[in-house]
Amino acid sequence: MSGRLKGNGEPIIAKNLVRKFGDKVAVDDLSFHVKPGEVYGLLGPNGAGKTTTVKMIAGLLSPTEGSVEVFGFDPVINPIEVKQRIGLVPEDHILYKSLTPREFFDFVASVRRLKPAFAKQRLSSFVDAFELEEYFDKPIAALSHGTKQKVSVIAALLHEPQLLVLDEPLSGLDARSARVLKDILNFHLENEGGILFSSHILEVAESLCDRIGIIDEGRMVAEGTVKELRKMVKSVGGSLEEVFLRAVQQDTEVAATVEALRRSLKETRRR
Repeated sequence: MSGRLKGNGEPIIAKNLVRKFGDKVAVDDLSFHVKPGEVYGLLGPNGAGKTTTVKMIAGLLSPTEGSVEVFGFDPVINPIEVKQRIGLVPEDHILYKSLTPREFFDFVASVRRLKPAFAKQRLSSFVDAFELEEYFDKPIAALSHGTKQKVSVIAALLHEPQLLVLDEPLSGLDARSARVLKDILNFHLENEGGILFSSHILEVAESLCDRIGIIDEGRMVAEGTVKELRKMVKSVGGSLEEVFLRAVQQDTEVAATVEALRRSLKETRRR
């Protein structure tokens, strides 16, 4: 198999998603959609439900209530069809650490049933772009966090997925590799692919995302383009960071915390 599989419908349609872990509600009535050719940013503070949402879209968790469609396929009912069309970079590396990158990519290509020539050509291009050749035959367990992230990114891209689901994809990457990944994402969108970008790095989201959904305690609290979000929270001309803090109602709290810290540090200097 080679080339991108096609599917009907939008890359992602999430309707009234709920995910509970016992009495804890991690995702609470969450709805959003990702359009073809769009980078949709899912932002929120730690513990907001971003990773849980990503796992439900990828079929790694089943919703307690609500539904997800990936190009018209339900990840629970049609897991194979969904996984064939998704390239997932999870927050935590899902790697076989006893393998080398070469062995791991061979395994991924085998599971994906990629034609050898297709896999070899794409892998060679990615290894060169991310300067991974030096580490190609070293155990993954011995690699740095940033190098493991490169392996995870390449594994997600290898089968030319139609949808990229990226949970903190720039974590650990050096500036050069981060720039390479951003350019790859732009190239991906040229073929009407979709991208879900989950992150708490606001500056990256502001520069990459076409639309942004801000979630807090599992619920959508604001959604739109950066320009639209600024208008929603009456922060005209403000940065996305200001928009984010106001949307999750932390702007006053942060200001008070900083002011208290400032007073404390001034007292320390006097002594």
